[in-house]
Amino acid sequence: MELSSGRFCCVLLSLFAGLASGLEITSTAPTSIETASGQSVKLDCQFTLAPEDSGPLDIEWSLLSSDNQKEDKVVILYSGDRSYEDYYEPMKGRVHFNSADPKNGDASINLTGLKSSDSGTYQCKVKKAPGIRSRKMLLIVMVKPSKPRCYAEGPTQEGKDIVLRCISNEGTKPLQYSWEKTSDTKLLPSSAVMDPVGGTINVRNASASTSGTYRCTANNRVGSEECILYLNVTPPPNTAGIIAGAIITVLLILLIIAIILFCCCRARNRKKYEKEICNEIREDVPPPKSRVSMARSFTVGSQRSSLGSMSPSNLHEYALKPQYDKIPSSEEFERPPSHAPLPPPTAARMAGPNLSRMGGIPVMIPAQNKDGSIV
Repeated sequence: MELSSGRFCCVLLSLFAGLASGLEITSTAPTSIETASGQSVKLDCQFTLAPEDSGPLDIEWSLLSSDNQKEDKVVILYSGDRSYEDYYEPMKGRVHFNSADPKNGDASINLTGLKSSDSGTYQCKVKKAPGIRSRKMLLIVMVKPSKPRCYAEGPTQEGKDIVLRCISNEGTKPLQYSWEKTSDTKLLPSSAVMDPVGGTINVRNASASTSGTYRCTANNRVGSEECILYLNVTPPPNTAGIIAGAIITVLLILLIIAIILFCCCRARNRKKYEKEICNEIREDVPPPKSRVSMARSFTVGSQRSSLGSMSPSNLHEYALKPQYDKIPSSEEFERPPSHAPLPPPTAARMAGPNLSRMGGIPVMIPAQNKDGSIV
């Protein structure tokens, strides 16, 4: 009885030893890989089979989820002597088996055109009943720094503090920055304080020797980029000269405005004076001929009116007077009023009431001065 139980234990140990020496993953590549975006990487998974592994061969690569509540994503699959490479949509066309026939013991895969979203833990699982083995690898896809931008902050004048700044907008942290001077002595100013994390260099009390060409390099574990900055430190401006020039400019502008206003006022006054002279009547200027003619018409007309106002009984008396005996000639009409013949001083003037009783009409004759103008 004891002999049979001993034999049974030996059989069990032999079976366990056979299982332990069955399907095995023999890869010795690192389980953690860091690479840059845009590059390609090989995830190694080599295996060996035992004679007792007689079941169908299944190879499955999956991207494990960091959240236990979410399912793992199958990336690529080999089953039934067929590869399924477009199984995972985000990696479609970018993942392939390294071997054309994975049954030969090479379950490795190649990833191309890496992206930062491809980072994660990948698991290679090989199944061939009754053996099952798996291997995990951590892939970290890092983004190299983008080309940084270099610029100077603050006034680049002598005696001032100048800050040189270098910034890279893309790149996997941590990023490190370094500054160097590539011109003249190729040494940074003695007063320069550099911050390798912030990417700045502070130059205190800058001088003319601070001018030159500077280069900033941004780098991380997968790459580096650089930019060039030319710094020109100028002397401080002449503040007194600037103020004096500004004052002179303002005074000149005011002077020009005053001259323009003076010219405008003078032109306006001149026009106003000329207009008043044109409207003014001068006493020493002889009156126009039209007024003389009007005076004559009044004189002749008044005489004719006085004649026409006489009644038939008085016509004989007035006809005996010499100034009514003849019709005036054309020369007498043209003669100025000052030379017109005056009535005889002996002629008696007829009063208004008597003239009215005689049937006449009184007529007012305007007075005239020596020039013949009506007063």
